Amino acid sequence: MQVLQVQLEIRPDPAEVGRARRWARSRLAGCGITADEPLAETLVLLVSELVTNAVVHTGRPAVLRLSLSGAAEASATVRLEVTDTSARAPVPRCVDGEATGGRGLALVDGLADRWGWSAEGSGKRIWCELDRYGGRRRSSRPCGGLPSYEGLSSLLDGISV
Repeated sequence: MQVLQVQLEIRPDPAEVGRARRWARSRLAGCGITADEPLAETLVLLVSELVTNAVVHTGRPAVLRLSLSGAAEASATVRLEVTDTSARAPVPRCVDGEATGGRGLALVDGLADRWGWSAEGSGKRIWCELDRYGGRRRSSRPCGGLPSYEGLSSLLDGISV
């Protein structure tokens, strides 16, 4: 199985989020995953969330990595990783319907097939994986453990990537 790994260095600037989305779209297209394929749409949203978290919450440079295993196959898996130099652990939050932020990790939990984080040197690595075809795992975790967000579909309706 062929594995393609690419990475992009991210500056601590909110404008980098748009650049990261465009970069991810072009890398997926180069592997035959079209922009209108659900995998691509979901992955670009996850790139946006994880890069935003790195830029906004750490204020430090980060590295975005995409690993595509078996991209030409029906069973392809895409792994997205964002590594930053902040040792501060990601903290899932429960937010009420009026809050304007705080749902990033809930989105990751609800959209990714798998996700997690680990210490990486003096910083951390947050990762998630999407399977090209197959059933999506939907979170049933209550707030207090890893996040879940009951209004996920209504939240997604208002997001353009």
